[in-house]
Amino acid sequence: MRRPLVVLPVLVVALVLSACSASTAPGWTYAPPTPSPTPGPSQSAAASVAPSAAPSVAPSGAAPSGPAPSGGGSGGGTVVNITAQNVDFTTKDVTAPANTPFTIHFDNQDASIQHNVIIKDGSGMAMFTGDLVTGIAQKDYQVPALAAGTYTFVCVVHSNMTGTLTVGP
Repeated sequence: MRRPLVVLPVLVVALVLSACSASTAPGWTYAPPTPSPTPGPSQSAAASVAPSAAPSVAPSGAAPSGPAPSGGGSGGGTVVNITAQNVDFTTKDVTAPANTPFTIHFDNQDASIQHNVIIKDGSGMAMFTGDLVTGIAQKDYQVPALAAGTYTFVCVVHSNMTGTLTVGP
């Protein structure tokens, strides 16, 4: 009778030790959250979310005549305003400087609907893909320098949403 009582605690200790010294990694790992980028010296947090002084749609409903200057940001000194509303881009034609990074200030005005901006070259190759924006929200996209030419911008979710980006000197 005494022998089974002695074997039981020894067996429990052996199981605990083998579990603690296993050579395999656990099935999960902890990754700390990705930190938000902090504004550099030429950029402020307010500048990255505030729209430029130029309206994205002129009072008459026509698209603005071109990009509005900006105070900075890693996308360059030019801000291009693009607005999505009623599952369409209200801004159909925009311009940006050639060979210079710029910022797209994207304004999604459709509640609970996802939109984004993808810039495609003449062959249909994506030159830039912006993150999806859900619901009424704004996002600044930092676009790398593009060569002079005419590009199409589209929404990945809604193929009917298209516009033209003219990149010029």
